[in-house]
Amino acid sequence: MLYKFKSASVAEVVMLQPNAETLLKIIGKAPGPQGIVTVEQIPAALAALRQAIEAQKKATQAPADADDNDGGDADDADGVSLERRAAPFIDLLERSAAAGDHVVWGV
Repeated sequence: MLYKFKSASVAEVVMLQPNAETLLKIIGKAPGPQGIVTVEQIPAALAALRQAIEAQKKATQAPADADDNDGGDADDADGVSLERRAAPFIDLLERSAAAGDHVVWGV
């Protein structure tokens, strides 16, 4: 299943189900076929995402130094960090909040 996050003022962001559901859980939304992040909820959602990204960076920093990796920001088995995975969604939330628009999916 694909999640298509939409806003009246920003192009949609499409994600695969596992990745989208991870982000939804971080921002405190129940994964499902339909949902909304209201304008009022966006600041808390952005804060939660940024906090999770920082936590992941701290958690992966020590092993990265020990292994001499080129960044140590891998999250998933596919090597994509939460920061990179969430970037389009964060941009969608920020731009939607600035325009005063809700973010929805499945509608």
